[in-house]
Amino acid sequence: MFSKFTSILQHAVEALAPSLPLQEDFVYHWKAITHYYIETSDDKAPVTDTNIPSHLDQMLGILLQEEREREFGVTGPCMEYLLHHKILETLYTLGKADKLIRLCGEVLATPTENEEIQFLCIVCAKLKQNPYLVNFFLENKLKSLASKGTADVISEDTSKGQGQDSLSTDTGQSCQPEELSGATGLEHAELDDEPPHQLDDLSTSLDNLTVTSLPEATVIRPNQDYNLVNSLLNLTRSPDGRIAVKACEGLMLLVSLPEPAAARCLTQSTCLCELLTDRLASLYKALPQSVDPLDIETVEAINWGLDSYSHKEDASAFPGKRALISFLSWFDYCDQLIKEAQKTAAVALAKAVHERFFIGVMEPQLMQTSEMGILTSTALLHRIVRQVTSDVLLQEMVFFILGEQREPETLAEISRHPLRHRLIEHCDHISDEISIMTLRMFEHLLQKPNEHILYNLVLRNLEERNYTEYKPVCPEDKDVVENGLIAGAVDLEEDPLFTDISPDNTLSNQEWLSSSPPATPDHPKNDGKTEVHKIVNSFLCLVPDEAKSSYHVEGTGYDTYLRDAHRQFRDYCAICLRWEWPGSPKALEKCNLEATFFEGHFLKVLFDRMGRILDQPYDVNLQVTSVLSRLSLFPHPHIHEYLLDPYVNLASGCRSLFSVIVRVVGDLMVRIQRIQDFTPKLLLVRKRLLGLEPEGPIIDHITLLEGVIVLEEFCKELAAIAFVKYHASSTP
Repeated sequence: MFSKFTSILQHAVEALAPSLPLQEDFVYHWKAITHYYIETSDDKAPVTDTNIPSHLDQMLGILLQEEREREFGVTGPCMEYLLHHKILETLYTLGKADKLIRLCGEVLATPTENEEIQFLCIVCAKLKQNPYLVNFFLENKLKSLASKGTADVISEDTSKGQGQDSLSTDTGQSCQPEELSGATGLEHAELDDEPPHQLDDLSTSLDNLTVTSLPEATVIRPNQDYNLVNSLLNLTRSPDGRIAVKACEGLMLLVSLPEPAAARCLTQSTCLCELLTDRLASLYKALPQSVDPLDIETVEAINWGLDSYSHKEDASAFPGKRALISFLSWFDYCDQLIKEAQKTAAVALAKAVHERFFIGVMEPQLMQTSEMGILTSTALLHRIVRQVTSDVLLQEMVFFILGEQREPETLAEISRHPLRHRLIEHCDHISDEISIMTLRMFEHLLQKPNEHILYNLVLRNLEERNYTEYKPVCPEDKDVVENGLIAGAVDLEEDPLFTDISPDNTLSNQEWLSSSPPATPDHPKNDGKTEVHKIVNSFLCLVPDEAKSSYHVEGTGYDTYLRDAHRQFRDYCAICLRWEWPGSPKALEKCNLEATFFEGHFLKVLFDRMGRILDQPYDVNLQVTSVLSRLSLFPHPHIHEYLLDPYVNLASGCRSLFSVIVRVVGDLMVRIQRIQDFTPKLLLVRKRLLGLEPEGPIIDHITLLEGVIVLEEFCKELAAIAFVKYHASSTP
C-alpha cells in the first residue's frame, strides 16, 4: 500500500513539475531503476511493490512519444541512448538473475547443478562484455561494525565507488569480451562435451575444507554482498570435477572485471582469499613427507583446467604423484587467477597467498632441520618458482624468500631475514643434494623478471663501489702508472702462489698498462670497460697449459660458448630493460669508499664454494659456476666490473670473482706437482665425462681432476660472456 501511495505521489509531482527534454527525462527514469538495485537492502521485496514498473512505463511512453514526433525510420536520442547503453540486455540480465543467483550452489550435487553452473557462467560472460553491470550485483548489506565512525568511513568509500555518473553514463572502459570468456568457453557453458575426469583435484576434499577469515578481514567487512561470487565459491566444492572447473572459470572472469568497487568487494566481502589459500595449504600438507626431487622437477607441466591424470595409465607413476599434480594444478590456478585479476584484487589475493600459505605453511617446512624434509620442501619451492607467471604473485614470493631489505648488508646482520639466511646457508650445506637443489632454486629465481631479486642478493652491496681502491692521479699520469703498472693492478709475478707460472701465460707490463680505457670528465679512473681482448685473454690464460685438456678434444674451444652467451645476454637485456640501469659505473668521487665493503651473504657463499672447486663433487661445481655465470650476464656496470674485470683495483681485504679464481689456480699449480701422469689422467676424465670413453677403473684424485675441468670451462665461459657484453655495449 505504501509503495502504491509513493507511486501516485511521484506521478503527481511529475505532472506539476516543468517538463524536461525527452532524453533527460528518459535518463532520469533509467537512473532511478539502476540506483534501486544498488541501494536496496530489501532483497525479498517483489518488484511489483517497487517504483520500477512505474519508471519502466514512463520510459516506454517517452520512446513512443519520440517515435510519433519523428519521421518514419529516424532514430531519436532516447532510442540511441537505449541501444548505446544496452538497456534491454541489462533489464534481461537483472530480471533473470533477480534472487536466482543466491540459490545456485546452496546444496551441492543436486540434479540441477549442471543448469546452475551454466546459468552463472552465462551471467559472468555477459558481465565480461559489459563490466559496469557488475555494480548491480553488489548488494548493500549493513554489517555489524565496530563503531559509527567505521560505518561513516565505509559509507563514504562505497558512495565514492558507486556514484551516479559512473552508473548511468558510459564508463569509457574498453571491453574485450573475447579475451577471457572466449578462452574459457563460458559463452557456451556446455558441460556434456568435456572430458569426464577434467580437474577432479579441484573438487577433491574441497567440501571438507574449513574456511576461516583472514586476520585483517575479521576486523571490518564492507557493507556489501557479492552473491554471484559466493555461489561460484560454493560450486567449486562440487564433487563433479566438471562443475568445479566451470566455477573456477567463472571466478576468473569476475576477478578480471575492471570495476574498483567489485574488486574491493570480491577480496573483502567474500571467502575467495580463504578458498585459494586454504586449498593450497590442504593440498601441500597432503603431499608425502619425502618425494624424490627429480620427480618434483620432471613431473609434466601442469595446466589447472586440463588435469585428466590416470594412475593406472601412467607408466612413470611414483608415490605421491597424484597429490603432487593436485597441488601444482591448484597453484597454477591461483597464479593464473591473480595474473588475470584487476590490479587491487590481484594485490590482495597475492598478499593472502603470502601470509596464509607461504609464511603459514611453507616457511616452517623450509626452516626444519630434517635433511629429507629440507630437500623435499626446497624442491617444491624450486618448482613453484619456475612455475609462477603472475608479476604480482612473483613479487610476494620474492619478498617471502628474500625479504624487502634494500640497504647494504653487514656481516653482523646477515640473518635479519631468517628464511633468506637459511636458504643461502643451504647453498653450502653438508648435504650435496640440498646444496645443489637450493642453488638451482636461486638460479631460476635470478631468471625471473623482478628487479628486487638481483638488487637484494647482489647489487645493494655494490652500489658504492667500495670494493675498489681509489687512488687520485695527476693529470699527466692519466690512468696509470706506478712502476710501469696500473695503480693497484694485480701483479701475478709478485704473488707467492704464482712463482712457478709460465711466462707465456702472463701479460706483459705494456699489456697491463694499455688495458684501461681513456679518461672522461665524470670517470677519470677505470670505468670497468677495459679493452675486451685483454679481459678475454686474462680469463683464457688463467688456467696453465699443463692443466688444460680441452684442446685435445674437438669442439670444446672457447668459441663454443659465444653463441650461448650471446643468446642468454640478449634475454637478460630484455628482462632488465625496464629497470633503467645506468650505462656506466657510478663515479668514484661520488661513492662512499670509506664504508666497509661486504660482498653480501649470497656472493660470500658462492665465492667460498668457488674457492673449494678442486675439492667438491662435480655436480656441485657445475651448479656453483652456473649461478655465477648467470650473475655475470646481467647488464649492470657494477656487476660487470666486480665479476668480469680482472683489472679492477680491489680495496684492501676485498675479493672479486677473478681474485678467487687466481687463488684456486695457485693452489692447483702446487698440487699438480704431486700427481703422477697428471695430464693423461686429466684427458681421460674429460673423455669419460663427454661419453667418449667407457667407464673403467677409478682414477686417483678424481675429484680434483673433475674440478680442474670445470674450472677451465668456467674460465672460457666467463671470457665469452665478457666478449659478448663488451661488443653489445659498444654497438650503437
